[in-house]
Amino acid sequence: MTKDKQRFAKTVNIKNRKASYEFEFLDKYVAGMQLMGTEIKSIRESLVNLQDAFCYFQGNELFVKQLHIAPYAQGTHYNHESDRERKLLLNKRELTKLREKSKEKGLSIIPTRLFITDRGFAKLEIILGRGKKLHDKRDSIKEKDLKRDLERINY
Repeated sequence: MTKDKQRFAKTVNIKNRKASYEFEFLDKYVAGMQLMGTEIKSIRESLVNLQDAFCYFQGNELFVKQLHIAPYAQGTHYNHESDRERKLLLNKRELTKLREKSKEKGLSIIPTRLFITDRGFAKLEIILGRGKKLHDKRDSIKEKDLKRDLERINY
């Protein structure tokens, strides 16, 4: 019993670090996800990959695609598909706002963080972002290097 309790983490905070390098963040939303039973167990084991995930509208609903949640090891024939589309749960007001803004050229909806709340619900933090050009990426690298050098000098 104690092994099982140690296997599942109390706090899960999975980040997409590549997104901050590739995109300029404009708006941030926190959305719930419609999950199957074995998916939440895999999330608690931190077997999730957010790198290639993106969000899109189908009808009036927002879905996340290519969010890889590994199959649960102790799952039976009721185990989930690892790369299936998952519905995101947002308010109608937030959905209409996101839909209008995402129609603009160059804007896309990207998941940046997956976490579990105190109540035990899995939430996905999504951003509305604009893709950076090559010179913007170089600028962000320069800023990070300068910040790192200043921190070294202060210590």
